[in-house]
This record gives sequence, structure tokens and C-alpha cells, in this order.
Amino acid sequence: MIVGTAGHIDHGKTALVKALTGVDADRLKEEKARGITIDLGYAYSDLGDGRQLGFVDVPGHERFVHNMLAGATGIDAALLVVSAAEGIKPQTVEHLQILDLLGLDRGVVALTKADLADDDELLGRMAEIEALLCTTGLAGAEIMPVSALTGRGVDELKARLLALGESARNTAGFARLAVDRCFVLPGAGVVVTGTAHAGEIRVDDRLLLTPSGLEARVRSLHAQNRPAEIGRAGERCALNLAGPKLSREAVRRGDWVVGPELHMPTDRLDVRLRLLASEPQALRHWSPAHVHIGAAHVMGRVALLRGDRLAPGETMLAQLVLEEKVGALAGDRVILRDPSATRTIGGATVVDPFGPPRNRRTPRRLAELDAMAAWDDDDLLGRFLALEAGHADLARFGLAHNLRQAELERMLAAANGVRVQGFGFLEATLEAARRDIADTLAAFHENSPDAPGLQPERLRLAMRRRFPVPAFRALLEREVAAKTVALDGGFVRLPGHSLRLGARDEALWRKISADLARERFRPPRVRDFAQTYGEAEPQVRKLLRQLARLGRVVEVAPDQFFLRPAVAQMIAAADALGPDFTAAQFRDRLDNGRKVAIQVLEFFDRHGITVRRGDLRRTVPQKLGQYGPPPG
Repeated sequence: MIVGTAGHIDHGKTALVKALTGVDADRLKEEKARGITIDLGYAYSDLGDGRQLGFVDVPGHERFVHNMLAGATGIDAALLVVSAAEGIKPQTVEHLQILDLLGLDRGVVALTKADLADDDELLGRMAEIEALLCTTGLAGAEIMPVSALTGRGVDELKARLLALGESARNTAGFARLAVDRCFVLPGAGVVVTGTAHAGEIRVDDRLLLTPSGLEARVRSLHAQNRPAEIGRAGERCALNLAGPKLSREAVRRGDWVVGPELHMPTDRLDVRLRLLASEPQALRHWSPAHVHIGAAHVMGRVALLRGDRLAPGETMLAQLVLEEKVGALAGDRVILRDPSATRTIGGATVVDPFGPPRNRRTPRRLAELDAMAAWDDDDLLGRFLALEAGHADLARFGLAHNLRQAELERMLAAANGVRVQGFGFLEATLEAARRDIADTLAAFHENSPDAPGLQPERLRLAMRRRFPVPAFRALLEREVAAKTVALDGGFVRLPGHSLRLGARDEALWRKISADLARERFRPPRVRDFAQTYGEAEPQVRKLLRQLARLGRVVEVAPDQFFLRPAVAQMIAAADALGPDFTAAQFRDRLDNGRKVAIQVLEFFDRHGITVRRGDLRRTVPQKLGQYGPPPG
């Protein structure tokens, strides 16, 4: 378990940690000279029975609250320190507010310098502290008089801290460590230290630094100040890292060392925000603030989502729009300080680490955030799938909540959900979507019997429930595979629907298709067919464009139609010429004349089938099958 100190400057935090562990946590030369803690200090108490307490000693001066916050977000329990000689002071209050905003409900209060107060004074101080704690998560915490000078109560305090229990951090997810210190050791290289928030880190693991994305391999590690092969969530770890671009300057406090699966930096956090009751006035929409998350400290703006003012003591959904990208996951705690960084103003819990830049205040989005607010609830996925959106992007959901694939599938099964490609749906939603697609197509066929069907995007927009494009594509492919709908030439139709040409159009098409097959690489134009068969030119054009929508012919140039298999053959012929062929080589290969050859090649250029550089072209391998395989 990691215990973090908290309290006003000169109330004896560092001396108490030394009495508990035998280690002086003040490591900087300036700290020794000035007699105050400036940055984070670390100490460990080995109890000899396999158990161990780790301590993060934080500075108490108001100027160094940003350093205190870098260490406080990684602790499991609080050791609130109050001097019996001075009692509650300003930083006592602010540190306690921070602990409460971080959701800490395990801790002990050490009433230090007990040798400087008599029993009545101690009882008075304890009553003051109880009153201060009563509205926080540490309400009811034991208050223990101690003296680092005489040793009074130190052993009892250590026993009480051990009785709080071990860290409850998640070891099942992917590895995640908040970096609060980086330095270089001669002969070893870059070393980062921090608290592991989730998962396990092993020697030789290949990890990433977030937000930079730098690769790093774990050469060796220490967990709780001991050499180890594995560092687990809830332990303080020192990682000796190696990487091609890794240096002391490339790593900074606030970075995360994560499994590659968790590397997704973000600058928009949807949160549930609480403004402290002690604030003198309401927080306005788009107010600037200092944002502390993990060990990171960035500037940002607060976009309120259910109004333009948040009153002191109240809670509201908000989006934090940050000036820099950070690593964040659902459930992370955030501390906000005022623009001048002189006081803590509130705190938040991350609901969705990947907030949208638009439509963040719509009823649909707010309902999603309400459903996700209980981020650690086993039924979270089920509640989310039952919302109006009707689906979940499983990869994004798993990333936001640090879920391995097996755990994600378990949650989906518990919700009676179904995976369709990368999306989760309830069975009832799938059935409703199937009926919606069928009903929409049936109505279209009834109103437009001479049309081949609906293009996929028009179908999506016409449905009663409008799914995002990727989710709709997954649903449509499922229905095509189940043969409840058919996809012909870029149009979706019901299986029983087919475009029937009138007797006259059918007869004309038989003649035209024979001519197109005979002159496959240099077919007649629309006016030629009109003159040959005595038809009006607009009627011939309408017929061929109707057949183009069905995918039977392709309009390569205005009024110049080719059979679809002929287009596939021309693509194969171009590819057979090898890289960097000329228009003349293509013309000679097909013997279709320069004008038609140029029209065909320009069509290929427009559709990405070929890439032109000067007078030379080459085919694009990924596009060779765009019009089907060439006929054998």
C-alpha cells in the first residue's frame, strides 16, 4: 500500500515519515538547507513479514501544491498530519480538500508534536479535526497523537496504517504507470519512477510513453524499492528504460508509461465536476483552470454541459478542453485550481476520456454520459447499449475502461449483447434495425419501382434510428450476409425486388449490349446507338444510365459506356504493361484509338486505379479489383 502525507508546512510530515521508516525523504540539497520539503520524497518501511508500507512525502507550502498533487494521485491511503502545537492551518484544509476530491476514504490523522501539548490541548485539537473531517471521505478516521522526537505513538500509528489493508488497484488491465520523476543513472541510462495505477509491468516488456508515443523497453525494475521481475498496480516502481529515441529530456513529469493498447492521448475529457462549497462564487462556462490529472499539470478550459454556471458545492457534467494532450482513462480523478494557481477550486472524475469536439450538449450525448458516470459498475456496458444510440464501439469502450478482450467479452455476454464486427448491440436492437432496413427499402421500392434500390448512405439517413456510418456499415454487411437484403452495383434492395425494363427498353438493350460486347474496347457512343436504332438520344442516355446504376455498364466519359467486364479487362491490360507505361502503349495494347485510350486512362486516374506522373502512369494494386476480376 502507498501512503501519502498531507498537511501544512512545518507540521512534521517528513520527520514522521523518518520515524516510521528510518528514511529521510528530503533528498534535495535545497530541502536540507531550508529545512522544508519542496518536491516529492519517498520512503519504505519493511516489516520483515513480507508486508511493506510505501510513503510519498509531499511538500506543505502553498507554493508547492502542484508538486503535492503529482504525488497525491497515486496514493491508496492518506496520512493527514496536524501539529498539536498549531492546529488546523490553511494548507491542512486545502490538502484535505484535495484528498476528498481524489475520492480517498482510507486514512489516519497524525496529531504530531504531541510532546508540546498537554492532554487538554490534545483533546481540543482532536475535536477540531473531527469537525473538519466530518463532511469528507475521511470522516471517522482515527486521530492518533504522535511525537517523532520521543517516539510516542509511532509504532501504534504504523500498525493502524497496516490495518487499512492493501492497495485495491486493478491488476487485470493493461500496464499503466504515472511518471513523477525521471533521471539518468551512470551505466544504466534513463530511469523513471511513479506509481503503477493498473496492470503489471515485467522486465523486457515493450511499452510506450504517453502522450509522446516514444517506445521503451524495460531493462530492469524496482518495485517498492526492491529489485523485482514484476511491478504490480498499487506499487511504486522505478523502471530502467531503453529506447531508440529515449532520453532524459524526452520524458517529463506527468507522462504515463503504458502498454501499447492504452496509448491514446486526448485533450478533451468529459467529467463529472464538483465545485468546492468554499468557493466564493459560481464557476462560469469556459472558465480557465489549472488541470491536474495523474502526475500531469496542464492548462485548460471548463465547458459546462448542463448550464452556464456551476454554483459552489454543486456537481455538473463538464468537458475539460486542454491545451496539451494527456493520458487519461475513465475513473481517473482530476483536480482543478484557479487560473492564478493560488487555491484548489474543485475536482472531477473522468467519465469519458475521449470527449467529442461537437454536439457535446445534445440530450443524446448527455444521456450517454449519465449512463457512463458509474464507470466501475459491472452493468455499465448493458446500460450503454440500451441508450438511444443503440450500440457501443467495443474497442473504444475497452480502451476507455482499460479492459482486456476477455473482460470485455464477459461484460458483453453479461449484458446479453452481440458483437457485430467491432460493435456491440443488444439482440433487440439488431432485430429492430433489421425491420427498420426492410421497412425503409420496402417503402422506397413501392414509391420508386423503376429504381434499382437505395444507395447505402441514403438508406442510413432514411432509417428511423440513425446509426453512425461505421456502425451502420457493420449492420448492413450483417444483413447482406444473412441475405435479408441484396447489394447490387452500389445499391441496396430487398431480395425480391428487381428492376424490370419495359418491353421496348429490353429489346433495345439486347441490341446495344451486343454492340458493346462486339466493340468492347471502342464502343459506340449514345448518339451512335440513337442513329443506328432510330431512337431519341435522351431515351438511349436514360436507359444506359439506369443500367449503370445497376452496375451492368460503366460511363467512362460523357455518353461513352463500356460493359463492366470490359472495364475490368482494361484495368488488367494496363497492369500487364508494368510500372511507368505511356498512353501510347495502352492504346496499342487495346487498339482502341488515342482519343478513347486517353478517356479511359483519365477515368482510371479519377478513380485512383492509376497514378500519373508526367506522361507515365502506373496501376495501384489495391484498386485492381474495383470492377471485378477480368473475364477468363
